Amino acid sequence: MKQINFVIIFILCLALALFALENTQTGTINVVPQLQVEAPIAVELLLASGIGAVLAWLYSIWTRLQRLILSSQQMRKKNVQIKELEKKVEQYQLEVQSLKLALPPVNDSLEKEAQAIAQ
Repeated sequence: MKQINFVIIFILCLALALFALENTQTGTINVVPQLQVEAPIAVELLLASGIGAVLAWLYSIWTRLQRLILSSQQMRKKNVQIKELEKKVEQYQLEVQSLKLALPPVNDSLEKEAQAIAQ
């Protein structure tokens, strides 16, 4: 996947460089009504591409941060759920132990018969 991304970025940068070499005429950029900047179209294009790349990078960081926050919240919920389930398992184990103690002792002859039947 990284190789495909590299090839795509390389082709785009090559096309951008070729376009910049062919367009050296000056152009006017109206930043705000009172501010105009004159620069070669190639510089304007490179500047706009750079700003776009930085904005895309910031957006990817923002979305990654949102996913990280969301996954950590889900992880906390799962940990709480696991602790609750572990407590229930302990309670059930205690119940089973108390029920075993409440049962009458097993008769040795009945136990031997059960083992003989099982074999």
